[in-house]
Amino acid sequence: MPELSEQEGIQKRLYQVNEALGDGMFVYVRKLLQELPAYDLALILESSPAKNRLVLWQLIDAEFHGEVLEELNEEVRKGILKGMRPEKLAAAAEGMDIDDIAEVLRTLPDRDYQEVLNSMDSQDRSRVEAALSFEEDTAGGIMNTDTITIRPEVTVDVVLRYLRLKAKLPEATDSFYVVDRNNRFIGAVFLAAIVTAKPDEIISNLINADIEAVQADMGEQEVAQLFERHDWFSAPVVDQAGHLLGRITIDDVIDIIREDAEHSMMSMAGLDDEADTFAPVMKSTKQRSLWLGVNLITALLAVAVTSMFEGVFQQLAILAVLNSLVPSMGGIAGNQTLTLVIRGMALGHVGDSNAKALLTKEIAIGFLNGIIWALIIASFVAIWKQDLALAGVIAFAMLMNMTAAGLAGVAIPILLKRVNIDPALAGGVIITTVTDVVGIFAFLGTATLLLT
Repeated sequence: MPELSEQEGIQKRLYQVNEALGDGMFVYVRKLLQELPAYDLALILESSPAKNRLVLWQLIDAEFHGEVLEELNEEVRKGILKGMRPEKLAAAAEGMDIDDIAEVLRTLPDRDYQEVLNSMDSQDRSRVEAALSFEEDTAGGIMNTDTITIRPEVTVDVVLRYLRLKAKLPEATDSFYVVDRNNRFIGAVFLAAIVTAKPDEIISNLINADIEAVQADMGEQEVAQLFERHDWFSAPVVDQAGHLLGRITIDDVIDIIREDAEHSMMSMAGLDDEADTFAPVMKSTKQRSLWLGVNLITALLAVAVTSMFEGVFQQLAILAVLNSLVPSMGGIAGNQTLTLVIRGMALGHVGDSNAKALLTKEIAIGFLNGIIWALIIASFVAIWKQDLALAGVIAFAMLMNMTAAGLAGVAIPILLKRVNIDPALAGGVIITTVTDVVGIFAFLGTATLLLT
């Protein structure tokens, strides 16, 4: 038999778990769950109906609770945390990274939040409080404090003896950070350089100039771009005075990239990127109704423009048949440009310095596409209806709307960004409204002037 893919394997386990739960075979379910890594356990929880999650959570060994909480999306995690006592959560937090503990604590009510902090030892509590002092979407908010620091004047032999005594390195350690006596960051030394250097080599001679420190208040998107640009595996985080606070590792950056991709995809549908697939019906209905209401308002605007030309429809019924064609083509063209610009903004390719050049380019593309499709559609209409005037009207409307789509596809996300509105969330609705209104007005307005 061919091997199952990873996705097929998870679905098979999920089916086995749900079947066993339905039959009340809790001991068997516990055995199945014990065989799975934390990521798969989190995936099974997220893929299960809400009523099954708390049962599954009780069947997962408590020693793995912290690892599973790290992997869960925010909405599912909130549901699990509601059923956990603070002391249980504190016990689970012992095996979690500091940045993950901080992320979990941010979702708790103030009373539970304080109880969990008070149940920690003083060292862990101070580290978590330090992480919580930074905004969630900054370098300080996602950093870990598990760093190894060394002094510039010591030798490689001293460092190696220290590492042998320590026995275990923090996960994803590829370099050590060199600091002075005041804990100010000086530079980084790769682990490989220390292992291959002569024992009497001074650490200051091994510092790698390519590793630069990240400011704690830097946005996480900018951090991700730095990792991509420099191919970093980890990076130190410092405060304004240059004191070393912690480090960011590549797994944190992968999470940022994944969350950003999910955010863009879900926002275009008006949904939260942490939306729970199996959330209760009323909660999901409430979340979606708001955006449906916004769409209804914008659709009514297009209807209002159409209603201005009722008399034209009565005289020329063919206009009602062709009326949706121009807005539809403009909407597709506009969303192509919008998607391209939003992606460019996320990657740091689009900013104030090159916005004008991009705007000019997209208007030109819209104009050329407008000419191409205006000629194609006009030819079709002329042959079909034997009416050159009608063909000319739809050609002009198509040209105007495709050009407007190019203009709006660049201008809308840039303007939204300037007023701190997420372009991925609001851009699609606005550009659809613009292309609908411009397309309908250009088509029916021109028809009113030339055909009646």
